[in-house]
Formats: sequence, structure tokens, C-alpha cells
Amino acid sequence: MNSRRLPLASAAVLAVGALALSGCTAGDSGSGDGATSMTLWHNSTTGPGVEFWEQTVADFEEENPGVTIEIQSIQNEDLDGKLQTALNSGDAPDIFLQRGGGKMAAMVKAGQLKDLTDEISGAAADEIPDAAYSANSLDEKIYAMPVAVLPGGLFYSQDLFDQAGITENPTTLDELETAAEALKTAGIDPIALGAKDAWPAAHWYYWLALRECSSDTLAAAADEMDFSDECWVRAGEDLQAFAETEPFNAGFLTTSAQQGAGSSAGLIANHQAGMELMGAWNPGVIGSLTPDQQPLADLGWFPFPEIDGGDGEPGSMMGGVDGYSCAVDAPDACVDFLNYLGTSDVQTAYYRAFNAPPVNTVAQEAVTEPYLQAILEAYNAAPYATQWLDTVYGQNVGNALNVAVVDLLAGNSSAEDLVKAVQDAAAKA
Repeated sequence: MNSRRLPLASAAVLAVGALALSGCTAGDSGSGDGATSMTLWHNSTTGPGVEFWEQTVADFEEENPGVTIEIQSIQNEDLDGKLQTALNSGDAPDIFLQRGGGKMAAMVKAGQLKDLTDEISGAAADEIPDAAYSANSLDEKIYAMPVAVLPGGLFYSQDLFDQAGITENPTTLDELETAAEALKTAGIDPIALGAKDAWPAAHWYYWLALRECSSDTLAAAADEMDFSDECWVRAGEDLQAFAETEPFNAGFLTTSAQQGAGSSAGLIANHQAGMELMGAWNPGVIGSLTPDQQPLADLGWFPFPEIDGGDGEPGSMMGGVDGYSCAVDAPDACVDFLNYLGTSDVQTAYYRAFNAPPVNTVAQEAVTEPYLQAILEAYNAAPYATQWLDTVYGQNVGNALNVAVVDLLAGNSSAEDLVKAVQDAAAKA
């Protein structure tokens, strides 16, 4: 079967194209009787996502006698820290969620990931485009199997938009402010925000930076950790000015993003807020929090609005490509499992479980939801795309950025303070 080879790709930037806690040291995964045991860490904790992993592992084990996989489900906000601790202690899981970017680059530098470049085969090689692999590649080598393309944008309730008299989706920041005012007039919280978890709040700054900064500036920041361009401060000023219009739900600083009906996703799921800025995993999260735990029937999506006078290329997109890596000493069965994840049948099941766009082009034919089709259309048409900025910059700088954005939204700092906090963290990286 064909194997996958990639042209040079950056772990920091996606080339736009066609688009859990039981330690089992990877090196000890085999046994004397020929059986192979592995551990898998993922970030699905409820409903269809958990069921997907249970069924996928069961099917793989049935097709591969002698192979067993122990599944551990870890809350998304806890996964990165626990995984880093496990990797650094030599007690890593064999298979685990990979976010790419600077976080993956640090794992590669530490020699913690298996090189998959010459091991990807079958449908995973033939039906998944290079653009998806580039997010999980570094220096011409692939370190993870992509499973979903997850660009961001604003998810909204069409029913609440109708109730507020909003007839067209906002295309500029000024129009977004107008829509927020219309929702407030109708007695509806305009925008749900789970700032307690920091990264959802930071997404607002990421997108404003994408609109204010040129692609060259963004690339330089990723490569050189240089945030001296004035566009970084302008993005902070844009966010500060927008926040002063009070568009977010009451108590947004203590609201979580994805846990329970009171989370920001739960507010959308229960028609308590009009819209939420989030990645393309959000429909599945929202669906798990509706009263009947079914997809939200009136869910819609539109791209992040443009800014007049910004240096970013109009239509640029941001988001991650979720993938799964093998620990460097994981058994060969780990690679077999990743190739299995890339098949169209498994990818179709992934889409149906998570309500998120799959990377396998055959599986993408099964996508019927208008909002997912709109996401794929916008992503494929984008002149430039980047991963989430905290992923690009790595865990230490990314965390500093996320916390600095919350400080700004809490009224404790200025746009200049935000950029200084990031630059100071970068100097220590």
C-alpha cells in the first residue's frame, strides 16, 4: 500500500489546501506470550464521544487478536498538563491526543514521539490530504494521525437571532456589535463566554490578532517569538473596546466552557445566549448539553468578522487539526491503530459521534449539516490559515497569553500589559 510522504511543513502554520490516567510505559506494552497491550488517552468525557472510542477500540481489538487497548478519558482542560507530566516522567500512554504546533514541537525535541512518516498507509495515505497532515508535521516528518479539521468561528441560535430581528449574519466587527445590541434589546445574552477556562476568552484575542496582523507578522511571531509589531497591541485594544459594550453573559469570568448546562456551550444548547466563538468541535459539545442530548436543531455558524484597516488577509481562518500520536516506544500495533483511525468508515463514525468535520475526504461526503458545510467551505477558500495561537507558541507562552487575555477582560490590565506578559514569557521559553 502507498505510504505518505510530505513536503516541508511548519508545525506552526497550516498550509491551506484541499483540505487517559493509568500509566503503562510504552516500552513495556508487549508480553512474553505475544499479546500486546496499549493505553489510549482522549478528551471525550460524555455521550457519543465516549461511545465512539469504546466502539472503535472494540472493533480494532476484534480485527487484531492479541491486541488490547485500555481507554482513559480525561477532561479537555486537564489533558495537556497531565500528558506533559506523563511524558516527562517516562510513563506516557501509547496513544494520545495531539494538538500540534509548539506543543508537539517540544515533544519532538524531547524525543517523545514516534515518527510516522513511512508508516502511514492505505486509506489514511490515499484519502487524507497533505494539508491535514501538515498540522502534525515538523521538518518533513509526520508525528500524528489527523482525525478532524476544527476551524473556529461563531456558532449561533437561529431561533434567537430571529427573535432579535437579526436577518443577516455579521461580517464586520461593527456589525457584530450591532447584532449584540439587538440580542440585548430582546432580553437575550448576546455572546456566551467561558472565561473561567482562559483559552475560550483568549480565542477572541487570537482572532483579532489574525485580523490585525499580517501573515508575515504571525509567522515571525511563531518562529522568533517576536511580538513587537504594533498589531498585537491593536488587537488587544480592539478586544478591550468590544468588551466595553458588554456583549458577554453575566458572570462570564467564572463560567466554564464545556462542563454542564451552565457552561458557555450549555448556554447555547439551552437557548440562554445567542452565540459563542469556538472551534468546530462545538456542535458536538452543544448537542451533548441540550435537554434531549441531541444536536441543536437551529444551530448556525458564520466566520469571525473582518476589521476595517487590519493587516490580515480577509477570509483568513484559524483552528486546529486534532490528531493522535504514538509515544516513541509504543509497539507497532499503535501505528496500525492510527491507520485504522484514518479509514473512511471510522472517520464517518467520528463525524457522527462528534458532529465535527472529518479529515478523510471520503468521509466528508457524509457531512450534511449546513453549518459544517459552511465551515469546510470557508476553510478551503481561506487565503491563509493558522492553528490556535496557544498551540503555535507552546504550553508556557500559550498559557501566559491565555491568562493575560483574561486579565484584560477582567479590567486588571491594558493591551500593552497583555503583549508585555506574552513577550516576557517568550523571553523565558
